[in-house]
Amino acid sequence: MSSHAEIFSVNTRGKGTTEITREVAAVVRNSGIQTGTVTVFVRHTSASLVIMENADPSARRDLEKFFDHLVPENTPYFIHTDEGPDDMPSHIRMTLTRTSEVIPILSGRMALGTWQGIFLFEHRRAPHRREIAVAVTGD
Repeated sequence: MSSHAEIFSVNTRGKGTTEITREVAAVVRNSGIQTGTVTVFVRHTSASLVIMENADPSARRDLEKFFDHLVPENTPYFIHTDEGPDDMPSHIRMTLTRTSEVIPILSGRMALGTWQGIFLFEHRRAPHRREIAVAVTGD
């Protein structure tokens, strides 16, 4: 069994999704592993990862609107607001999604479905530089 790990950065434009499928696929290629798993992890508490449709951007926009409605900013009972009104909502949105994804590798490629992509889901309004850790394990 072999393993390979890399970290890369993603610049966000603020709230919304940024596809990182190509970057993760490059790490899988670099690993040389043909059969195994890839674990993708975002190293932040106000951003998350989702596997989502990558063909129609309106699906991701609907997801973003849903989370804006589900966890609105300026909620009067939030105490943790040191970094602004989007501070606590961003942490809650992260806990409702995921900070990591595990994807099978078959024949040296991620076994994603036809319309699936891996997305960094930024929950803060301001642009951020986010770190993504990727670990590939297998044969």
